[in-house]
Amino acid sequence: MDLKEKLLASFMAFEERVDVQATLHDVRTEALKNFENKGFPTKKEEAWKYTSLNAVLKKDFSVFPKEESAVDFKEVKKYFLNDVDTYKVVFVDGVFSSFLSSTTHDGLDVCLMSSALTKPKYKMIIDTYFNQVASKEESLTSLNTAFAYEGAYINIPKSKVADKPIEIIYFSTGNEAALMVQPRNLIIVGENAHVQITERHQSLNENPVLINSVTEIFAHKRAIVDFYKIQNDVQTTTLIDNTYISQKQESIVSVHTFTFGGNITRNNLNFYHEGERIDSTLKGITIIGDKQHVDHYTLVHHAQPNCESHQNYKGIFGDNATGVFNGKIYVEKEAQKTDAFQQNNNILLSDKATINAKPQLEIFADDVKCSHGCTIGQLDENAMFYMQQRGIPRKEAKALLMYAFTSEVTSSIKIPELKNKIARIIATKLGVNMGFDL
Repeated sequence: MDLKEKLLASFMAFEERVDVQATLHDVRTEALKNFENKGFPTKKEEAWKYTSLNAVLKKDFSVFPKEESAVDFKEVKKYFLNDVDTYKVVFVDGVFSSFLSSTTHDGLDVCLMSSALTKPKYKMIIDTYFNQVASKEESLTSLNTAFAYEGAYINIPKSKVADKPIEIIYFSTGNEAALMVQPRNLIIVGENAHVQITERHQSLNENPVLINSVTEIFAHKRAIVDFYKIQNDVQTTTLIDNTYISQKQESIVSVHTFTFGGNITRNNLNFYHEGERIDSTLKGITIIGDKQHVDHYTLVHHAQPNCESHQNYKGIFGDNATGVFNGKIYVEKEAQKTDAFQQNNNILLSDKATINAKPQLEIFADDVKCSHGCTIGQLDENAMFYMQQRGIPRKEAKALLMYAFTSEVTSSIKIPELKNKIARIIATKLGVNMGFDL
């Protein structure tokens, strides 16, 4: 039995295990039908032209963990933002860990998706938001919707500023020979509210893990959302991350994606504008080697006038690594005065490394300011020679140039402790001790 057949066969057993609302049963069933019709994406689809899941899908994944797994805090301490107090929503093999978490209902909700999906007091919110911005056609999003049960539920009320950052962390213990997990996050940020969130998926050993994650974010009028994805997993993990963001008038949403680890990583990031004077920021850093594969697929849908979007993705690829950037800006006829910028810059450190870049603009308005650009090159040997002439060893000179290349993205991180953590990860990936505080 292949993975698709296993998932279809396990759906009834899944619904019997979870206490779902009747309306959600219909949503799940419709989503499962879409996945059954379309199956897993293949390279025949334009959006997946450069990314194949065939090798991953041959593994015999368990679709539910056989038993709950305990993890000691000392084992995973390094994956948290330990220098700052945070709310924490932590899962181990897809199961909520109350021991590692720090949730709240005091003025804001930082809790579990399973509670929101099953408790009557959340029914109106679920009916209003769940599966409303996520794609109904994309097969892996549909698969997640069919099995959606556990994940983070975050609701920041009107005019509330979250008093500390929120960490969402998914650990995989490797107690299963191979495990598939499907987290579902729902984040609602009310009018004039503000929140900072980090998300991380982390395997604790080398057993294969397949993650099919979906996050829906709703930013209401004048809301501010800073979302950071830290992707530095072991090289036996495959991550498909689908994030859908709905923005209302004058909201500001930024998503930073830091991709350093994993086997195959596919990031689908979709912004939808539903008001005027909206600001959207999409930034990312990718540093990979060996045979790692990272695919960034972005969409910003400008549907209203006087809005802005800014995309800036940096990639460094060594060995036999492959990078993909497919960024699309879509401007409706009504979206006059749109200011949209997209930039993708890449450095190849090896003759065998590959980057496939496809920036796209589809513009139907006539009074806009839209631009895109893409560069692919190598490190500047003249700059390397200049630094070596001044006593900087070649390895350190190379690392400094690459760090400077990424600094345009790291400089916009708004959580100082996270900025330091990312800087340390970058230094480790570049294989050098910089000798000063980054």
